[in-house]
Amino acid sequence: MAVPGHRLDRMFNPKVVAVIGDKGPGYMWLHNNLPLKERGGRLYSVQLDEKEIPGIEALGVQNFKSVLEVPEPIDYALVAVPRQVSPYVLKDLIAAGAGGAGFFTSGFAETGEELGIRLQEQLASMAREAGFNLVGPNCMGLYLPKAGVRFNVDAPVTDAGEIGFLSQSGTHGIMFSLVAAANGMYISKCASFGNAIVLDVSDYLEYLMLDDETKVIGMYVEGVKDGRRFFATLKEACRRKPVVVWKGGQTEAGARATMSHTGSLAAPQAVWDGMMRQCGAITTNNLDETIDAMKMLLRAKTPRGDGMALLAQTGGQSVSMTDAFAKAGLRVPRFTDATYTALGEFFNIVGGSYQNPLDMAGTIQGNMETLDRILRIVDADPNVDGMAMELSALFAARQWKAKPETLDRTIATLADHMARSEKPFVAVLHPAHEAEYVASIMPKFNEAGVPVFQSFERAAAAYRRALDFARRRGPSAIAGSAEV
Repeated sequence: MAVPGHRLDRMFNPKVVAVIGDKGPGYMWLHNNLPLKERGGRLYSVQLDEKEIPGIEALGVQNFKSVLEVPEPIDYALVAVPRQVSPYVLKDLIAAGAGGAGFFTSGFAETGEELGIRLQEQLASMAREAGFNLVGPNCMGLYLPKAGVRFNVDAPVTDAGEIGFLSQSGTHGIMFSLVAAANGMYISKCASFGNAIVLDVSDYLEYLMLDDETKVIGMYVEGVKDGRRFFATLKEACRRKPVVVWKGGQTEAGARATMSHTGSLAAPQAVWDGMMRQCGAITTNNLDETIDAMKMLLRAKTPRGDGMALLAQTGGQSVSMTDAFAKAGLRVPRFTDATYTALGEFFNIVGGSYQNPLDMAGTIQGNMETLDRILRIVDADPNVDGMAMELSALFAARQWKAKPETLDRTIATLADHMARSEKPFVAVLHPAHEAEYVASIMPKFNEAGVPVFQSFERAAAAYRRALDFARRRGPSAIAGSAEV
């Protein structure tokens, strides 16, 4: 979806892309962006080296020896040339009227070398003077799945993106996009922006908050150039949609690492935390927490309270599950008398319990009608605001493997519950000793829209973050909720 009139709109919705300086034998950047052609775009190469041209043309990509020779206006360029050459390439891109460029080229201020600092200042000065959209340098550039523009050959090409992601680290940008896809969630637009010498996180954030395709925004950031502007932009973005912020360099040692990584000066953590609270951002500490927060926001209903019904398969797990959710500041209340009466009519208490938490494997015994009956009874309890249910690979994997239809019925039962209930539901499936098998069945849960977490602690933390966000903003603030 375009944001007409925004300075980044042309670059974020490219029809013509040029890769400048790619080399064999892999031709990484050309391979990454071949899907652009399959989606109706035009992909060109710019390469002076005669030895490289046959390999480029073998990919079906037309090569030119100068940016200025490309026969139509370039919407976005990916630049992978030696750092000393980069000012000359930028000069040509400006002269050609390109919409923007990501500079994969590194070796600038992050090195601390005089030459690198001088070249970076030269690029910044040229781009600012021309009003040019320079992404990076020292970055992986843009990942635009709908257009077929990618920063990694494994990144999906899809129209199903809902997450806008910004990353000062190329690795984190790629990792997030791949792990999110493995969890059934896809990127709408992603920018890896490295040293951020011209376009900073606030520029990209402003675009994503206006982009209707983007339901949730996430970011990995090590430092910002203009704190006042970032504060104002983030606050407005959080007013419009959920923003999940993963900050790099939270410790003194980590802050030193950000300096050598992207040349960023980290703000004191206490100041940063205060800013996040004032803006209403959802903060995370790592990739897993960021993925979990996104999953909760996009797949579960909006939490309206902290009263949890916990449905475990066995007694020991019911205790662990309760500890995890209680430590996250969530309540595990008693059910109403009506709920206990209804459950008491059929619940097997020999080796089981229908207190909250439930110990229910002995009652269900693979019968989905019984599971559905439990879900309906607990869901109707006014003391329950949300529900978390354990799926046990330890006990169920053998049956699911032998009779795959039992897994399908389980997923269908949970999906039906989620569709009719107004309360959030999360599932927990620890891989146990069946990691490979559990990984193989996760796409089924993803396709059904059932949010599955790998541990009680991760599910509880994600629920807590979504609840805190909902309390700050109101239920309609959650993009993936039924209310929107």
